[in-house]
Amino acid sequence: MFGFFGSRKSFIESGLLLGAVDSHSHILYGLDDGVKTVEESLTILKFLEGVGLKTLWFTPHTMEDVPNTTEGIMKRFAELKEAYKGPIKLNVASEYMIDNNFHHHLDRRDLLLHGQDRVLVETSTVFPPIDFWEVLGEMMKAGYRPLIAHPERYVYLGMNDYSRLHDMGCLFQLNLPSIVGVYGQEVHDKALALIEKGWYCMAGSDCHRYHAVKMQCEAKILKTDTIKKLQSLLHPEED
Repeated sequence: MFGFFGSRKSFIESGLLLGAVDSHSHILYGLDDGVKTVEESLTILKFLEGVGLKTLWFTPHTMEDVPNTTEGIMKRFAELKEAYKGPIKLNVASEYMIDNNFHHHLDRRDLLLHGQDRVLVETSTVFPPIDFWEVLGEMMKAGYRPLIAHPERYVYLGMNDYSRLHDMGCLFQLNLPSIVGVYGQEVHDKALALIEKGWYCMAGSDCHRYHAVKMQCEAKILKTDTIKKLQSLLHPEED
């Protein structure tokens, strides 16, 4: 899965994770298709301490099939913060699927923010919502800034679409598995193209399981030029 990009250094060996911010994860247990138990959440946090991570964002899914509530997410966040005694700074938001459920959250202004005014959103990787562009416009009119999760994975978006999103003020969040080949060559190439444009503002592991993040951190998969390009995305200014 990783070899065809020419192995160089692992994330750990590169030093990228020292003082880094992971802006996207599914480590907050028992809420979605990510981590299921508090024990695994704590195991992952202990591992991330060891590689030098500074800040971690929990971003559990909220969608029609996974109808998390703000209250439910915040309750679970408080429980994990009580159980975790380590040095990593923990933050919480949600990854909102743009679907009918999202309209209800937006109408009620019931959204967990990723920073000052950002809202992390996603769509199907294959098909856009019918009202994709309209919803993004509505978000911005309401004072929110759309933060597009892993835009490189959306096969329906071309470079003209990315340019339009960027020009209207949307932000992009890179999935680190994309840059190391987990989703294949096409996604990898789109991620590199967006990096070259300077359109990403942050990156995240999208971690769902301990074994996955451990393998990603330890595998020798990064070329020297890629390491340089990822530096600012893993060390963004925090608000």
